[in-house]
Amino acid sequence: MQKLLSIAIVTTAALWAHHGVAALGAFGLEGAGAPLETTSTAALPQNSVLFYSKLDYSSYTLKTATATDLEGLYNTYTMYGLGYGVTPYLSLYAFLPTHTKIDESHTGTSGFADMSVMATLSFTLDGLVKANESLDDMEEWHFALYAGATLPTGNSALTDANGTALDAGSQLGFGEFSYSIGFAATKMLSSDITAIFDANYITFTPHDFAGERVKFGDEIRFNTAATYKLYTNAEAKLRIDGDIEAHYLYLGRDVVDGVGESGTGGHILYTMIATRIYKDNSSIALGVKIPAWTHLNEATTQQGAEGGEAYRAVLTYSSLF
Repeated sequence: MQKLLSIAIVTTAALWAHHGVAALGAFGLEGAGAPLETTSTAALPQNSVLFYSKLDYSSYTLKTATATDLEGLYNTYTMYGLGYGVTPYLSLYAFLPTHTKIDESHTGTSGFADMSVMATLSFTLDGLVKANESLDDMEEWHFALYAGATLPTGNSALTDANGTALDAGSQLGFGEFSYSIGFAATKMLSSDITAIFDANYITFTPHDFAGERVKFGDEIRFNTAATYKLYTNAEAKLRIDGDIEAHYLYLGRDVVDGVGESGTGGHILYTMIATRIYKDNSSIALGVKIPAWTHLNEATTQQGAEGGEAYRAVLTYSSLF
């Protein structure tokens, strides 16, 4: 089964990363840096609203010369999101993604994917995050617990021109709810350097695709990032950061009618380099991500979003009101 469902971020990330997920985070001219695809601990200021948009382009390496196996050629993900700071320590998010998935025959699917919602709870060693933290407070360890779900709003019953149901991995939606939970930690190592750590787990609910009962494999991620403040101009309210990240992804094997599906699952390590520009209450970030190492269950037959990317380019824009 071709598994073309695949990120990323509110810094990214998250769209649902392998399947297209947003990473959570906020931004500011002072304090900790915000990575692109590793979830940070930053909470939105109370009563503030965050607008977020993301473009994620994935180009895939073809493993065979023939087009009869219809390997994935490229995917384009866009995401629009809103966040709201309920309290200084509780933030809520909602995301609406679109997916375009093109195979090597230059045909594919395009449209709205499953909506997602998330909540984050931010805290320190001294308790819940307070309003108007001082710079000294910002330099302490910060943590966040987050949980979310995708809603089955995307079309999971697409067919080709002949009316034949498309592969489950080529559908725009999962057809059921999926759930995630995660933990993040952030530490300012100096006034310029921030270290970020993130771990999360995603599980999918089985769904009937054209008579087959499919459960996509669970996903476990361990991410780390380091941001460096390259330039600041307080008068212009301008800040530029550099960002390097490493993302480990464990993919469980897909299960079809109770049987593990060949050509799915394994281990992938991605590396990313990015930059983020802050201006006033807005932020724009650009990064490139590649699979640096893979250990797949059936590597010769796996492609597309299962470590088969030639590269991924990610562009995000955020604005706080």
